[in-house]
Amino acid sequence: MNVLSLDGGPDLMISLVVPVHNEEAAIAPFLTAVTTAVEPLVASGYRFEFLFVNDGSRDDTLLRLIEAQQQDGRIRILDLSRNFGKEAAMTAGLDACRGDAAIPIDVDLQDPPALIPLLIDRWRDGYEVVLARRCDRTSDSFLKRRTAQMFYRLHNLIAAQEIPHNVGDFRLIDRQVIDALKRLPERRRFMKGMFAWVGFSTTVVDYTRAPRGSGETKFSGWKLWNFALEGITSFSSVPLEIWTYVGALISVGSFAYGSITVIKTLYFGIDVPGYASLLVSMLFLGGIQLLGIGILGQYLGRVYSEIKQRPVYLLRREILAPTALGTDSLLRVDTRPRRVRKSS
Repeated sequence: MNVLSLDGGPDLMISLVVPVHNEEAAIAPFLTAVTTAVEPLVASGYRFEFLFVNDGSRDDTLLRLIEAQQQDGRIRILDLSRNFGKEAAMTAGLDACRGDAAIPIDVDLQDPPALIPLLIDRWRDGYEVVLARRCDRTSDSFLKRRTAQMFYRLHNLIAAQEIPHNVGDFRLIDRQVIDALKRLPERRRFMKGMFAWVGFSTTVVDYTRAPRGSGETKFSGWKLWNFALEGITSFSSVPLEIWTYVGALISVGSFAYGSITVIKTLYFGIDVPGYASLLVSMLFLGGIQLLGIGILGQYLGRVYSEIKQRPVYLLRREILAPTALGTDSLLRVDTRPRRVRKSS
């Protein structure tokens, strides 16, 4: 939807897409901050939906959301059948959101809700994507800042489509962008790269990243490493192509060394060198081969995941607010009875 063509009052709906996993303590502070941030916008005619995607939480996150929904009819809840990961949960939210624009945002308040009005202002200026860029990441550890910097540099060096530095999932995207993202069929999803790939008119808003408001991060070092591999292999074939040049270089080196050995043998006779150089050469070449096979396996594993064509996520149920609290008639009310397990 091109907001430049709109006349008069806004009468626009903004969807906040909020993936949550074991975040029971963060729900109330987040809703308080968001409600405060959007109040002036609501007064000027904007409508909001708060679309929470419960990504297989094992604590009382879902219960807290249902309790909050009784007080605020703008809350919609998508309850996934299990934990599919943040990228899948975000995909579910974008698939289900009804807004003229959507803002993916984390519930831990590191993405400041107070920035939402500024994102909307830039959108109303005609931009279809408004990025929120972290200009100050002192709240993150030194190791995380350095590894993130290295990842962005490496990714943008070898990938066909660059991703902006220090920009996470927090951004505003127009309905046109949402519809474009829904057309992308990948099962293994790296949303930062997909956001960048679809393009559209883009601007940037800087902000200072705050410390996490409550709870703890769900991304361990190992998960971040795998996430980085996902990003690189999803948008670049350089790790595969480079082995053509590595093999050629080793072949040239081997030919040169063999030529020198032949010349030395012809002029100086046959000597009997030690086994150390032979062992080192064998181990080096063996390591190179295993590394190449490992990289090939990364891509092959992703091909295997894609050809199975399993859905990105499975929705267990959609929980809607009572009509009396403002849920409009376009929403489907799930009235199917639920089986209650009897405790043994």
